[in-house]
Amino acid sequence: MSTVTPQSLDQEDEEMLVPHTEVQEGLQPVPGPVAFDGTLPTEMPQPMEVAGAAENQPVEERQASRLIRWTIKNFSRQSKKKIYSDVFVIGGYKWRVLIFPKGNNVDHLSMYLDVADSSSLPYGWSRYAQFSLAVVNQANKKFTVKKYTEHVFNAKESDWGFTSFMSLSDLNDASTGFIKNNTCVIEADVSVRTKEIGYVGLKNQGATCYMNSLLQTLYHIPYFRKAVYHMPTTEIGSIPLALQSLFYKLQYNKTKVGTKELTKSFGWDKYDSFMQHDVQEFNRVLCEKLEDKMKGTVVEGTIQKLFEGHYMSYIECIHVDFKSTRKGSFYDLQLDVKGCKDVYASFDKYVEVEYFGGDNKYHANEYGLQDAKKGVLFIDFPPILQLQLNRFEYDFTRDTMVKINDHYEFPLELDLDRENGKYLSPRADKSVRNLYTLHSVLVHSGGVHGGHYYAFIRPNLSDQWFKFDDEQVTKEDMKRALEEQYGGEEELPQINPGFNKAPFKFTKHSNAYMLVYIRESDKEKINCDVDEKDIAEHLRIRLKKEQEEKEDKKKYKAQAHLYTIIKVARDADLMEQIGKDLYFDLVDHDKVHSFRIQKQTPFNLFKEEVAKEFSVPVQFQRFWIWAKRHNHTYRPNRPLTPQEETQSVGQLKEVSNKAQNAELKLFLEIEIGPDLQPLPPPVKTKEDILLFFKLYDPEKEQLRYVGRFFVKSSSTPYEMISKLNERAGFSPDEDIYFFEERYFEPHVMCEELARKCSFILRNIGDGDIIYFQKIPQFEYEEEYRYPDVPSYLEYVKNRQTVRFRSLDRTGDDFSLELSKLHTYDDVVERVAGKLNMDGSSKIRLTPHNFYSQQPKPDPIKYRVPEHLLHMLGHDHDNQVSDILYYEVLDIPLPELQSLKTLKIGFHHATKQKPDIHNIRLPNESRVGEVVNVIKDKVYFELFDPDAELRLLGLFDHKIYKIFHVNEKIENINDQYWTLRAEEVPEEEKYVGSEDRLIHVYHFTKEAAQNQMVHNQVKNFGEPFFLKIHENETLADVKVRIQRKLEVPYEEFSKWKFAFVSLGRPEYLQDSDVVSNRFQRGDVYGAWEHYLGLEHSDTTTPKRPSTANQNHHTYEKPLKIYN
Repeated sequence: MSTVTPQSLDQEDEEMLVPHTEVQEGLQPVPGPVAFDGTLPTEMPQPMEVAGAAENQPVEERQASRLIRWTIKNFSRQSKKKIYSDVFVIGGYKWRVLIFPKGNNVDHLSMYLDVADSSSLPYGWSRYAQFSLAVVNQANKKFTVKKYTEHVFNAKESDWGFTSFMSLSDLNDASTGFIKNNTCVIEADVSVRTKEIGYVGLKNQGATCYMNSLLQTLYHIPYFRKAVYHMPTTEIGSIPLALQSLFYKLQYNKTKVGTKELTKSFGWDKYDSFMQHDVQEFNRVLCEKLEDKMKGTVVEGTIQKLFEGHYMSYIECIHVDFKSTRKGSFYDLQLDVKGCKDVYASFDKYVEVEYFGGDNKYHANEYGLQDAKKGVLFIDFPPILQLQLNRFEYDFTRDTMVKINDHYEFPLELDLDRENGKYLSPRADKSVRNLYTLHSVLVHSGGVHGGHYYAFIRPNLSDQWFKFDDEQVTKEDMKRALEEQYGGEEELPQINPGFNKAPFKFTKHSNAYMLVYIRESDKEKINCDVDEKDIAEHLRIRLKKEQEEKEDKKKYKAQAHLYTIIKVARDADLMEQIGKDLYFDLVDHDKVHSFRIQKQTPFNLFKEEVAKEFSVPVQFQRFWIWAKRHNHTYRPNRPLTPQEETQSVGQLKEVSNKAQNAELKLFLEIEIGPDLQPLPPPVKTKEDILLFFKLYDPEKEQLRYVGRFFVKSSSTPYEMISKLNERAGFSPDEDIYFFEERYFEPHVMCEELARKCSFILRNIGDGDIIYFQKIPQFEYEEEYRYPDVPSYLEYVKNRQTVRFRSLDRTGDDFSLELSKLHTYDDVVERVAGKLNMDGSSKIRLTPHNFYSQQPKPDPIKYRVPEHLLHMLGHDHDNQVSDILYYEVLDIPLPELQSLKTLKIGFHHATKQKPDIHNIRLPNESRVGEVVNVIKDKVYFELFDPDAELRLLGLFDHKIYKIFHVNEKIENINDQYWTLRAEEVPEEEKYVGSEDRLIHVYHFTKEAAQNQMVHNQVKNFGEPFFLKIHENETLADVKVRIQRKLEVPYEEFSKWKFAFVSLGRPEYLQDSDVVSNRFQRGDVYGAWEHYLGLEHSDTTTPKRPSTANQNHHTYEKPLKIYN
């Protein structure tokens, strides 16, 4: 996935980053004093030269690539922050170089390539360029500083380059040769793509580069694409239909293609699009899903036919005639990178024979323990061979995942029949030639905790390679696709001619991660023709219609600068919206009628369009201009003047709207007579003001618009009472009172109006909003939740519907309408009421995590958040969550918060699983008190009623810590540790000077073909301590372990024993002295060296074969839900 979003020069204080460049910045320091020219600037930079070209070259000339030289004289005297070169033309496009001589807010020279005419280009323009920028070393060109990159330039990113090109100290140092006679020479080598490349890219939704690289790979397997097209698709939103749509667009579109329809069909939301995932994992999950979707269709079995191969694992006795074999299948092969120089070495390691002998013999049924050999051979390989390279593994010394960037080669042609078929089983069909040709290379660039994926593909196995990097598709040569993806180290020569230093080496973090090979004998079938007849007619019709709509939309946007959008609000809109969708201000302009009018159209002609649309003759129309006030409200400000109505629509928009957008917002005033026919608008004098009136009913908690009136500014609200009572349907003498809506951001301001105070004294003018309501009778006032307009508007402003979910999923989910200003007590009381509880003290709430879509790990503390708004939290877009999780505790929450709850398992030596106990004690309690509580709970299960107990901290089935009895329990993180209590065996209390107390862990090794790392140890079960004696052999230790664990002999005889150090097992024989392997020292810190008991894990279910073995980030599992 992409790790950096590029930024343009509009933000000069930001670092501009160029993704995927191989050149490392800041690796070429040139020591020495900094020299400054103290003279004042007198000249601007000189015009640049075109290397090898005639002067005054015409701009009409189209040339795909060119080297440009720009000579800047009086360099130290440049006073401007940024300077541009002359414009030059390459590929028919205008370009220029931009530099910041003193740095773009950094202490480095900043340099960029810029699209010279970006401001005048049509909507949706883009152009792709590969280019290098260089500062020429005038003393020795060998030491010129040059950096390469590539970019798709567009309206948002019209410049691209390097903010930290080279340090200013190096540039200005007279001894380095970059500045000579106060002259600096800049070179730009620009290559522009002037014709379609034939393929299009995929848009990155945020972190979906892993998906894009795989989808491009699968799309460029024609047989696979054809099978997808032939899947029956009738269900809208299905995965097959979405994938068909995506492939169709990749085949026929001329511009980049989006993937949102596909990810929506997966059941993903926007958070999934920002979640890091592994391309190998996605490959398996997607192919499994497609395999399932293809069942019962004409393309059933396609996945198996293309990708499935078979292997045979065997164990064969050396001295007796006994052999055990098992056949298995694979869709991809995991190959080790570490310790292997190339793919062939990985295959050699894959089929490497493992021998069992001595005390590590194989139990061969009736033959007993026998010397044997174990291995894997292949029965057949698939037509399309997918090789997953294990570049991530766990480093036990550092206790973390690491990426293996070792040099690892892979051939263009892969011969798996080499050396007389050394990889093949005797059952393999020798008539099949297993010669493969490389089709694609998926690359991971980055480290363990993040990075970026892209793919090198050669469609139809042609000689031309292409790089598919999200939206960018570029031609590449074979060296770039193969050799430069081997990994390893690369050298950069020094740039300072005055120092004789060794070349600088750096590790390449971009390297091949997945390889796709196609068998030579199958390539004609796989590279079949795929055309429109393979696509269902209903799909072609739908997608062509979508494409036409997209083209229309694009054309619409391209012509947008020729048009003005006029949004006309009327009384009918206010009547429809106020009190339903809208409570503040007057109208939502996105829901009123819009007109798209050419800018040169006279406004009087537009009025004729309005007359046709609304059936209101032109002479009865009066338009008001809306204005945004300083308090962020938006109101009709004044009517258009007759002179303004003679102007064009475009001129009027410019006068009325300084925001420079394409919209003109108007209010259409229409006077309606008693016969419901329009009347001419009344004459408006300077004293007349237009007011809008809203009516509030506290009994029904309803708000509605009742109309607008012209009033005299010197009049009072009192004079409006009879007219408003009539409009509201009240009795003529109903007593009402008034409020003015002032503003509603950041909070509501609605003030009562004195009924006999004139409007002018309250600064009320055109477009203001007046509320009125009945004066409630005193005896009924307390019955209303919101008795007046201000309290109701405060409620509307802050109301929030919250969805409550049961934390343990045992209760019902429900919703409550609350206020964001509700206190903690208000919220829990409402929840308790919904649950029919007498009190709220046992309610505990937990906030929702936007990104995982799960409860957050820490619940809300009692009365810590001040209001509901603080309890809900926000996402990265400042969107308020609407979900809380609830649980009903067995004790009040304030009491629980003063206690520490620990989940502790009591371990019996002979039981596989411990008994779980939840212990609550005050936070200040000590571990010794916890042990005493446990002892009381398990008293009747103890071997010895006076036994000493201890508390252990376990992680990943290893003992990491023994807690001291005086340690405070409030410091114990039981979210991290698995806590276990156990009896201290009598023998461990007395460890002599000749004894050792060692760790003993259970472990297993899964079959090699399913492992990310060959023979990786996987711990399971309950670990324990064991005292061993000086010169005690493994045979003696085994007897004591069997007795301790009470394992039947028949099962125990199959166990293997090994000294395991840093994850590597060294198998022991019965005659080995165990104590020789273990150093004397503190047993508590010796978890990395232990006696390993290897046997099958019966405590947990086996990991499915499709599980990802190469996870390298902390992320939620990848799932396709539909």
